[in-house]
Amino acid sequence: MIHVDRLSKRYGSFKAVDGIRFDVGRGEIVGLLGPNGAGKTTTIRMLTTYLSPTSGRATLAGHDVLDDPIEVRRRVGYLAENVPLYHDMRVKEYLRYRCKLKDVPRTRRRGAIAEVVRRCQLGEVEERIIGQLSRGFRQRVGLAESMLHDPQILILDEPTAGLDPIQIREVREMIRELARQHTILLSTHILSEVEAVCGRVIIIARGRIVLDDQLANLRRQSAITVEARGPADSIRAVIQTIPGVERTTLAREDGAYSCFEVTTRGSEDLREAMSHKLISNGWPLRQIDLRRNSLEERFAQVVGQGTIADARSEAS
Repeated sequence: MIHVDRLSKRYGSFKAVDGIRFDVGRGEIVGLLGPNGAGKTTTIRMLTTYLSPTSGRATLAGHDVLDDPIEVRRRVGYLAENVPLYHDMRVKEYLRYRCKLKDVPRTRRRGAIAEVVRRCQLGEVEERIIGQLSRGFRQRVGLAESMLHDPQILILDEPTAGLDPIQIREVREMIRELARQHTILLSTHILSEVEAVCGRVIIIARGRIVLDDQLANLRRQSAITVEARGPADSIRAVIQTIPGVERTTLAREDGAYSCFEVTTRGSEDLREAMSHKLISNGWPLRQIDLRRNSLEERFAQVVGQGTIADARSEAS
């Protein structure tokens, strides 16, 4: 449903988005995650045709953002971070007005409004003035507006920003419900948001994608802290030969002992295989502990690595 190929946006010499690639399939809920200033909102604005890319291509529901922007808008519902509402209009009046702008056929408008009011639970406030509503209800009005034309894709930029915990829970439940009929790309910098509603996460840092994986895979990843007496380079080389080991990083050296952080992929506990390998090479163990990775740990890991790599490339 969404195909992004080498998409970039530059402002002079500054690269806000730098050649990103990803796909979102029909019915997926994908979280676009990253720190503030990472390039998430710029990416969202390019996908929703509000901003033209400097280079690269993006297609949504088979239509190119540069060649067919009107067709893209007909197939995409967009909830901006700061929802642009007319605060002096009543909810139902505003939705009728937006139906006209979205070219919803006259014969379908009443049914379309009734449907989004039901799905976004706006029945109790549909006759109230928008400016008198709570932040949570205004967010619902914005979401209802994005769905009036029954889009195939929903793109939500920080949908729970500024909401209280109860309102956040309500919006998350609504997003899970919407996923039954829509493909959803959700942009946020809140880790718990992604864990609560998404099946897959794309992490962007400094305009580049540093991770794209299913949340289930990330939860299966683990880290093993291993400390052994012996030559660090040799120990690292042996650990890397163990199937399932993804990366081995030297954490510290304590005299003759070397301590490593070993990242693994998969649910299998590799401590037994690791200890057997090290002991068989004559390297006594002092510590070997398993820790299951959280999304927060993985996020800090890949975002930190991306920042270090960028700093090195800029310095060279």
